[in-house]
Amino acid sequence: MDYKNSGVDIEAGYKSVELMKEHIRKTQRAEVLGGIGGFAGAFDLSAIKGMEEPVLLSGTDGCGTKVKLAFVMDKHDTIGIDAVAMCVNDIACSGGEPLFFLDYIACGKNFPEKIATIVSGVAEGCRQAGAALIGGETAEHPGLMEEDEYDLAGFAVGVVEKKEMITGAGIVPGDVLIGIASSGVHSNGFSLVRKIFDMSAKSLNRYVPELGRTLGETLLEPTRIYVKALSSVKQAGITIKGTSHITGGGFYENIPRMLPDGIAARIRKDSYEVPQIFKLMAREGKVEEKMMYNTYNMGLGMVLAVRPEDADGTIAALKAAGDTAYIVGETVADDKGVTLV
Repeated sequence: MDYKNSGVDIEAGYKSVELMKEHIRKTQRAEVLGGIGGFAGAFDLSAIKGMEEPVLLSGTDGCGTKVKLAFVMDKHDTIGIDAVAMCVNDIACSGGEPLFFLDYIACGKNFPEKIATIVSGVAEGCRQAGAALIGGETAEHPGLMEEDEYDLAGFAVGVVEKKEMITGAGIVPGDVLIGIASSGVHSNGFSLVRKIFDMSAKSLNRYVPELGRTLGETLLEPTRIYVKALSSVKQAGITIKGTSHITGGGFYENIPRMLPDGIAARIRKDSYEVPQIFKLMAREGKVEEKMMYNTYNMGLGMVLAVRPEDADGTIAALKAAGDTAYIVGETVADDKGVTLV
């Protein structure tokens, strides 16, 4: 009896590392120390010595049950973008710059080519965020997971000058709310998605005219990364007062997280076009409107609060970064919460 007979293939692990190295190299920053494959990822923090009061920020998350779609479609090159996005977008919400990311893949069986493909997506997400992929772990869990299954999670570390942190503390009644378009469902609410739609390969590979592509392609679209978008606003000299990353809990849970006591958000539902995928989900799943807005991003991956005089400049800066943005509402004096009108 040996380890391989028990279900863990050490040699496959070595091969996975070799195959993923080419993807990891594409994410390296000058601050990364050492090679790939050490016991710890090393990152030189000398650059922050020039900051007055550097604050480290961190975020950790996974892709949830969205990975189930990747299994059925046998498409594994974008799910890693989701894992990175969920972490770095949270860091960006506080005004920070993501520095580095580490991933964790748990699988039933280590298929080196599949693991390398997953990591290629992680590396692409890091590239989009400007973060270095400095380490990770792949763990085989035979008997706990099916051979073709895996789960993916990770965490990121970033930095921000303390005086530049986005806290929401300065939000007052009359501030303008800017919504940044999402790329689709992102990585939340997939347990409900899997109840609404048949998760068979036949169902996911069917072309849906109103979507303009297959259902599976639409649902597997990776989460939008907003690091460069928020950086563009900052570089334009605009102060972002508050930021909400619209993840699990949708509008009702996430928007209040940026609001101080005594301030509420009023969102106009007709201020932008809700993507077709959400309309399809609501119709086929008979999901009530409030539940949709309480579960999904409904087409807005981020909501920012800025001064009224900064609204046009914010939208222009976001457009320059390649994002689509809308004025979606305003803040009002009321008990903290969200009203959709």
